[in-house]
This record gives sequence, structure tokens and C-alpha cells, in this order.
Amino acid sequence: MSASPGEQRTALWRDGRLDAAFVERPSRPEGLGDLHVGRLNARAPAMAGAFVALVGDDTGFLPDSEGAKGRTEGEWLRVAVTRAAQGGKGPRLSLRPPPEPVSGPPRLLSRGPDAPLRLAAQHPDAPLLTDSAATAARLRAAVGVERVRLSAAPAFDDAVEAAFEELSGPEVALPGGGRLSIHPTPALVAIDVDAGGLAGGRDAAAHMALNRAALFEAARQIRLRHLAGAILLDMAGLPVARRKALLPAMQEAAAADPDLRVLGLTGLGLIEMQRRRVRAPLHEVLGQPLSALSRGLAALRAGLRQARPGARLALTASPAVCAALRGCPGALDAFAEAAGPLALRPDPLCPPGQEHVHGD
Repeated sequence: MSASPGEQRTALWRDGRLDAAFVERPSRPEGLGDLHVGRLNARAPAMAGAFVALVGDDTGFLPDSEGAKGRTEGEWLRVAVTRAAQGGKGPRLSLRPPPEPVSGPPRLLSRGPDAPLRLAAQHPDAPLLTDSAATAARLRAAVGVERVRLSAAPAFDDAVEAAFEELSGPEVALPGGGRLSIHPTPALVAIDVDAGGLAGGRDAAAHMALNRAALFEAARQIRLRHLAGAILLDMAGLPVARRKALLPAMQEAAAADPDLRVLGLTGLGLIEMQRRRVRAPLHEVLGQPLSALSRGLAALRAGLRQARPGARLALTASPAVCAALRGCPGALDAFAEAAGPLALRPDPLCPPGQEHVHGD
């Protein structure tokens, strides 16, 4: 786990590559597993559920199948978040009946576990590495001292950083050439396989091998990026009959992800999949292209690695990035605590990706 101002990134590294990835921001918690007291605001019979007012003017949806059935408007309920808010929709809730009646106001009772705690529980034999003393202390209290190592250097090496960098963009290189292009839309996620140098070639076996490799990488990227809902994958240059022959490979690739279902081929020969919505997808956390806040937090993270004791530091960035950092509670304070005060230098001509911390 790597901590930096305003952000916590968690990776599961297995067999030489990234196997799980999470980006969490304390100022904007995902909320999965949180326990709330909320007020049932309105029944929604057409949606088979009800809307529940939560703390901070948030609203969640409680399905009838999760406890809304038989409840009345105005009733106070104890509910847990079972699906994070995403796609402009509020969180999905489930009723957690308390031992005695509850009353208002709406309030947060407890936070759900964050990514380091979840991965520690899912992989009880895995050692845990962090560069955050606070996280190390918290993990040691939860899983034992012997499993947790505190690193004086950044916890992510160049390979892990490169893997996270790839997750922030739409393109993924495939072994042996070619690439995946991943494009989320409000309705679905479209994934295209580009054969690269093999496009138009006559080596049918190589073409099939590239598409097969692309299917396994697509399943991995879907899981790493927490993509969900309807997903369509277009293979590279194969007639429908040959695409059908690759469906078993897609089923095999999807078997490692219990939330992912392969539905078959569409009339156009696209592989149709559906993934259960649980976590907010990475592109909503980071932005695609990267949001002003994501660019600003990345600049703070890089600046900490270069900071020297006693240096007077400044960040040159666009006005939007500077405003996003000012609006992110705790980020600039955390940087100042680690490296000293940081002056913000808004520059309307600073292009995206060129934000940087430097000596003032």
C-alpha cells in the first residue's frame, strides 16, 4: 500500500504482475460496507424498493429484496452500503435490523474496511508492505505485527507504478503486438482489439493466438479497473464463425472473476458480457482523461519523492488543478507535514500532465 497526500493506492502483486488495484481518497470515501442510520424518504414501487436519506444529504436505494418491503415512509432504518455510488446513482443499501429501534438524525455508524484490510483478509498468508506508518500500525493491530512491514522508501517500485499508470489510460499493449482500447460510456463499456502489425496478414494461427491473448487480458483489465454493467468486446478481424470458436476461451478467462458473466455473441459478432456493479470503476475515481484532482494528486506524489529538507517548494499547474487541490480536504496539509509548505502557482498555459513541484 502506497500513501500520498490525498490518496491511498493498494496493489496485490502476484506472479510478477498486478492482480488487484484500488485507488481510495479519504476526502471522498467509496462507502462500501459503511453502516448508516437513515430515513425512508419515498417508496418506489416501480423500482421495487425505496429511497433512504443518509447523512450529508446523500440518498441510497434500498430494494424490497434487501428489506424495504413492508417499511413505511418516515421510518428510521439501520442500513449497510452493499454497492458504492457510481454512474451518477446513489449507493445500494441492505437493511441491518438493530437489536432495538433506531431514531434520527441520519448518521454514519461505522466505516467499512478499506482496500488494505480487505486484501489482508482475502489473502491471509500474504505479507503486507506499506510506506505509511499510520497504515502499518492499523494493519498490525488487525492482522498481527509479523505480517506487516513498514518501508522507508515508496512502497511501489517502478513496475507497480507503470501498472497503475496503464490503468489510468484507455490503451493496453498486448504481448507480441496489438493493443486493447477500453472506452466506458454511460450505457456500456466498449473494448476493441487492435491486431497491430498482424492486421491484414495471412497468418491465421497468429491472428487467433493474438485474439485469444486479448481475451485473457481483457478479463484481467475488466477486473483491475472494476468495470461493470454491460460490456462488449470486438475481436480483431475475424468472421463470426471463427469468433464463436473463441467463446470457450472467453469463458475460461472470465472464470477467475465471480462477478463477470459471458453471455455470448451479438448479431454483429461482439462478445457480450455483464459484470455485477459493486465498486466505483477506476475511470470514475480518476477521470478519463484524468481529472484536475487526479493530476494534482499525482504531482504532489511525485513532488514528495523529490523533496529535500528545508527546500521552499511550489507547484506550477493549471488554475483548475490548483483549485481542485485547495478543495481536497487534507491533501495540501499532508504535503506540508511531510515536506514543508507548498506554494501554488496557477499557470493557464500549463498543459495537462505537465504539473510539477519545484524549488520556489
